[in-house]
Amino acid sequence: MIKILHNNRCSKSRCGLELLEESGKPFEVIKYLEDTLSTQELKGIIKLLNIKPIDLVRKNEATWKTEFKNKNLTDDQIIDAMVKNPKLIERPIVINGNKAVIGRPTQKISEII
Repeated sequence: MIKILHNNRCSKSRCGLELLEESGKPFEVIKYLEDTLSTQELKGIIKLLNIKPIDLVRKNEATWKTEFKNKNLTDDQIIDAMVKNPKLIERPIVINGNKAVIGRPTQKISEII
């Protein structure tokens, strides 16, 4: 089943959700700010995205700028920061089986549904 990691306060995330609704395909909404991801779940998503952990970080978030920017962090430390501060995770993320995309731009979601 298709899954979307969703933040309702994010316009791009709402657009991604709308695209999934219009597709007519069944999907699950994961409100990752409420139901936080485990370290293993986040590592699995990063692997599906085929990116480095730093590429999933929202670098303009205040938390990143004040607590982590300009520090020499390992991949595990970056993942730990995102697990503890889920607002740092780029969104939306759509997962379909063994494929995943960050829905920026929203059209990227169409590639995997």
